[in-house]
This record gives sequence, C-alpha cells and structure tokens, in this order.
Amino acid sequence: MSSTIGIRREDKNQWERRVPIVPEHVEDLLEKHDINTIIQPSNIRAFPNDDYIRSGALLNEDLSSSNVVFAVKEIPIDLFQPGKTYVFFAHVIKGQRYNMPMLRKMMELGCNLIDYEKIVDDAGRRLVFFGHYAGLAGMFDALWAFGQRLKSKRISNPFSEIKQAITYRDLDAIKDHLKMIGERIKSQGLPHNICPVVVGFAGYGNVSKGAQEILNFLPVEEIKPDRLKTIKDDYSNKKIYKVVFKEEDMVEPISSNSEFDLQEYYSKPELYTPKFEQHIPNLSILMNCIYWEERFPRLITKEYVEKNFDKMRLEVIGDISVDVNGAIEITEKTTNSGNPVFVYNPFNKEVIDGFEGEGIVVMAVDNLPCELPRESSKAFGNILFGFIPPLAKADYSVEFDILDLPPELKRAVILYHGKLTPDFKYISKFL
Repeated sequence: MSSTIGIRREDKNQWERRVPIVPEHVEDLLEKHDINTIIQPSNIRAFPNDDYIRSGALLNEDLSSSNVVFAVKEIPIDLFQPGKTYVFFAHVIKGQRYNMPMLRKMMELGCNLIDYEKIVDDAGRRLVFFGHYAGLAGMFDALWAFGQRLKSKRISNPFSEIKQAITYRDLDAIKDHLKMIGERIKSQGLPHNICPVVVGFAGYGNVSKGAQEILNFLPVEEIKPDRLKTIKDDYSNKKIYKVVFKEEDMVEPISSNSEFDLQEYYSKPELYTPKFEQHIPNLSILMNCIYWEERFPRLITKEYVEKNFDKMRLEVIGDISVDVNGAIEITEKTTNSGNPVFVYNPFNKEVIDGFEGEGIVVMAVDNLPCELPRESSKAFGNILFGFIPPLAKADYSVEFDILDLPPELKRAVILYHGKLTPDFKYISKFL
C-alpha cells in the first residue's frame, strides 16, 4: 500500500533555502518504498521545482493528502491542519518562549509533532542533524567577521578578503579560497599586532568538528588549554593556534577533595563552579559549539566582560549554539544571514549591528546551514532517508502505547493527538 509524504516550503527568511530531502531521495522513496511525495513550490529552494517534478514529485500548495508533513524550520501557526503529523526542528524542548504559541496551536488542533532533535540512539546521541554544516558555515563566517573587524580598526590582514559563506558558489569554493589565504599566511605571516591568533572551540561534537574542519585549511597548530598562558611569549606569526575546550576545561568541582567527573557534572552541575573565564584573555576568536541549559554555568558573563575588557584580546565570538543570553550571555539576540553580526558594548550594554564600535563582535546566525543549502540538504536527507518509510507508513490513529515506530523515532514524538507524550510532559510548565 502506497503512502504519501508532504514537503513544506521553507519561509523563515529569504536565506532559508534548505529542504529535508533532495530530488534523488524523492525518486528512491517512490521506487524502493512506494512512497509518493507532494512538495510545495518555492522560488528560492536550493533545488528547483522542476528537479523534483522530474524525480516523480507532485508540485502542489496543498499538502492535506499527505500522511506526514516534513519541514526544516518551524511552521507558521496558521498553516497547521487538524490531526496532521509534522516532523521538523520544533525548538520547544527547552520551553523556548517564542515557540510556545506554536506548540499550543498544535495541541489545540490535535496534531502529532516529531522533532528531529530528539531522534536519538539508546545512548542519547542525535541521529538526524545539520550540526556539522552549522560548524562549517559558522567558522567561515567567524573568520570573515574577524577580518572585517580588524579592517574596521585599520589593521591590514588577509582575513579581510574572506566573504560571507552564503556568497560563495559552494563549499569547494570556500575551501579553495581558504587554502589560498593559508598559503599566504605561511609565506608572508600575519601582522604581529594581532598575534598570536588563537581560535578557541568550546565543545568537541559535530558542530565543533565542522568548525575545526574549516579552520584546518589554514596553517594551524593545536595546543592544550594550559599553554594559553604562555603562548604570547612563544609563537609564530605564520600559524593560527587552535585550542579545543572540554568540560573539564570549563568547570571544576566546588569541593577541593573531588576530581572532575563528566557524568556527575551533567547530572549534578550544582557541584561544579565555572573556570572558563581564565582562558578568555588569550583568545582572538571563540567558537561556541556546546549544548547549554540554564542549570549549567555560562562560558562568558556580562559582568566578566565589563570588568576585564581591557585585558582581553577577544575580537569575535562565533556563537553557533545561539542561546540568547545563554552560555554566551552577551548574545542579546539571534541574527540572520542578511545582518549576521553585532557589537556588544560591555559598558553601556548597547548592541549595534555591524563591526564598528567598542566591544566584542558576536556572530549569532540561528540557521547557519542555510548558507550551504545544497550540501547540507543532501547530507541531511541521506541521514533522514531511512527513517521516512516507518514515519510515512505508521498508523497514527492508535493509542501512543501501541504506536508502531522504531524506538529512535518514538522517543522523538513530543505531541501525540495534541497531548504531550510522557517524556515531554515537563514542557507544560512553560505553556
């Protein structure tokens, strides 16, 4: 028996050109699993409408005949249909205030909500994600921001030739440009008044690995956090120094008799105190790639920046995780690809878009993979593909207890028949 899925048109902003599956996935779903695809038309999608039609998709505004609707980003409130099953990045599991009206509407309409972010294995590791591409685009945009910030201070530097990731033809063009700049750094060096250039990575997961992959096209030497205190006395201006911070570099036990224990930290963070701020004065760029909740300490506080600004070399924060006033407390807002950076002034607490002014440049684009839309969509679809048949063919009329989905998918069901499932009942306190 054939099933039908719907693919929604993305309309978060004019730069969001991604799609959950690409034309070749549409063709394979039809041939291998007898699953039809209806896709809404789009003039900005990275893959043209005609490519989907040639692959066997039906182009139609109306997705009501589909069993399940897939999207990438949040869906506008007025577009939900009663009782329909939706799969997208919902951004509700932390009780995000800006998406609570959307969640309430889905509850009122008796919808089912499945969140990509909660499709995890038995160990809790995410299985469907764009994180690697957020890291790739985020690091490149942070280098671009670094170059423009130095240029605004009238400091000549090779990074000023870098453009924003979204302006390049594709990822290969980005890598080629970086290799060229890297050769110049190796032969001519960087100006001593910005050296040593040190890029710190908070976190070591998929996002961080993507960001490091981009930086590694330049002449990079990786150092340990404990070398940061002496790096200014022994460095080469023909290198960029990279340091990756793990949890034990960010916090320490409150009790002097205790040793750092990762599982204890995640289960009882109140037993730990932050120590990341000791590293900040020696960084040129900080890439925030960690998952953060309010129960964890911040990496950078407003108070610290205000009191220590004159001791800092930090020019740019690439806040890929983008929690407003979160791990990076000075991230006062999210940004988009059309207006990607702002300067936070620690003394008057003002935020000014662009690169000019006293303070620190923050890059906080909240959908960075859209700057690499073709590559990120194809990679995402390759991962998602295996989960589509069980999602498309499930019987959503039965009670949740007997809903026949693989455990990875059933763990990701946030709403079922408009009600929060057992693992997500805690969200009700945010509603």
